[in-house]
Amino acid sequence: MPEIIKRSKPLAFGAGALIGTLGGLIGLGGAEFRLPVLISLFRFHGLEAVILNKAISLVVVATALPFRASTVPFAAVAASWPVIVNLLAGSLAGAWVGAGWATRLQSETLYRVIAALLVLIAGILLFAHDTVAGSPALTGASLMASGIIAGFVIGVIASLLGVAGGEFLIPTLVLLFGADIKLAGSLSLAVSLPTMLVGFTRYSMDDSFSVIGRNKLFLLVMAAGSIVGTFIGGLLLGFVPNSILLPVLAALLLISAIKVWRHE
Repeated sequence: MPEIIKRSKPLAFGAGALIGTLGGLIGLGGAEFRLPVLISLFRFHGLEAVILNKAISLVVVATALPFRASTVPFAAVAASWPVIVNLLAGSLAGAWVGAGWATRLQSETLYRVIAALLVLIAGILLFAHDTVAGSPALTGASLMASGIIAGFVIGVIASLLGVAGGEFLIPTLVLLFGADIKLAGSLSLAVSLPTMLVGFTRYSMDDSFSVIGRNKLFLLVMAAGSIVGTFIGGLLLGFVPNSILLPVLAALLLISAIKVWRHE
């Protein structure tokens, strides 16, 4: 595929918008769908695709929190600062470690790790996305320790995929801390942003980080498309029943996982 078509800016915007819409329909940014597209359609190498995905996710997450302020006020998010700090205590370290691992993995191994994590996300969409808030699963020191461990694992995965981690954070916030699902969406963004910044900083120490400098316009165009798509998806939220939507999206992730696993 010729370079001019492969990295076409209109195609980047359109792909970003479509992916953002899919993510917005389920209350996520869509980065888990964007990564396979960066690898398979736009032909970025594994680590370069992860870094670009991380950069685009940063832009999308930074704009998503203000968008949600009308539904979940900043005061409600700030009132849950102990939960945010608890998860950040693990996720910041996990993001640094995960990015370090990604820079050291051979391309073939990284592709297979990405494929496995995409399968994991597909499973979460099917079985844990519609979690219902209840009382916290644990209390006291046990809850704090579990939050740190969960945050660390989520930070590692988010760095390896270049995603915000909302697909893991939201079920964790609901099941472990008993957060309301709407509040959990905003809390996940509050945890994701500093976590992503740490992973991004670690990636900036690797030679592959130069992919951002070489593809600045592509990155901005796809990020703009993703923001537009996320907004559209949010407006359409509820029009497509989850009983149909989630299996379709999980199937897309499984197909993407197979393609990434076989990618050369």
